[in-house]
Amino acid sequence: MFVRTASERDLAAVRALLVETWHATYDAIYGVERVTEITGDWHSIASLRTRLTRPNSEFLVADDGKRLGGMAFAAATTEPKIILLNQLYVHPSCQRQGIGRALLEEVEVSFPEALTLRLEVEEVNTVAIAFYRSNGFLPTGKTADCGGRSGLPALIFEKTIG
Repeated sequence: MFVRTASERDLAAVRALLVETWHATYDAIYGVERVTEITGDWHSIASLRTRLTRPNSEFLVADDGKRLGGMAFAAATTEPKIILLNQLYVHPSCQRQGIGRALLEEVEVSFPEALTLRLEVEEVNTVAIAFYRSNGFLPTGKTADCGGRSGLPALIFEKTIG
């Protein structure tokens, strides 16, 4: 798979990837109804479309020419030199193939002036936590509201970049 910038034509496939990945990851933790509610809001076509045109951001997909295997979205914060990795998801059938690492590497080089890459990860998502730790992220704190509107607890991780 190769990593490229997402476009309008990718949005339906990105949404499908996110919905399937979220259900595979979180149904057993939060329940199907809550995951459906979250994906209906956070991963709607309208929500994804706003990311395409957000200033100081990067919306990426991993594409093999037939399907999308992963996606990432990161944006500058109000704090100088800090980028927030809002999303990095790899389809369950494509995990452990280097796609997540390739997306992460492209996010890092997309913001040449940044010094820190920050993310929030649900405390119960041990697979993601292991992935981020193996890619140089360290825990720096906690939040009671992952994503700023979920009410879900999360850990905050950071990595020095640049």
